[in-house]
Amino acid sequence: MRVMALLSRLSRLRAIRWGALFLAVAAVALVVVTLARGGSDAAAPAQKSDPAWCTPGTQRTALCPHNKGFDAKEYATHGDSFDCIYFASQADAQAVLRTNPGDPNHLDDGGGVACRGLPEPHDTKPVAGIAQHFRCGPDDTRSALCPQPKRPFDARYFLRFGNDAYDCSDFASQADAQAVLRFEPADPNHLDDDENGIACPNLPGPKDVKPVRRGTP
Repeated sequence: MRVMALLSRLSRLRAIRWGALFLAVAAVALVVVTLARGGSDAAAPAQKSDPAWCTPGTQRTALCPHNKGFDAKEYATHGDSFDCIYFASQADAQAVLRTNPGDPNHLDDGGGVACRGLPEPHDTKPVAGIAQHFRCGPDDTRSALCPQPKRPFDARYFLRFGNDAYDCSDFASQADAQAVLRFEPADPNHLDDDENGIACPNLPGPKDVKPVRRGTP
């Protein structure tokens, strides 16, 4: 009888220990999940909102930059009524230029790209109808639109807007893109995404593959 009682007591102790261990593991798991959820919520960026008078039906503009509604046709049929500063992003201005390549608002900065100085998102793929009719003036710097080797090149031309306004496709050669990176190692145009000091390696020659030390000069 004593042996049976002892075995019964040991069995109860084991059950209590396993139960306590299970509860401890469950409590730790609950704490971890809670902290993970709290951390992700804290890390999530706050949703930006427009002023109260920017109703859901209001067009997205520089005054209501977070509205989802945008109809490019609304800005392409009223003559020269809208300037670059009216748009929330460069992509919105480009959508208007794409809708009406005749560009009644005079948004084109040259070569079929509108309002390069506006913030992201960007759409710098040229509008074909305008790019095909682009004419290089005698003072235009060398670029993909004016690729003649004897044409002068000015790196500052591709830094005038900053904010990732130009892509590798805007340059006539890799050496020209490298000259811009060399002039401004901070690389606002993101010509050197690999950060190895070499801009637009896939562009045609002439080439300049001497690395630039990245960062601010």
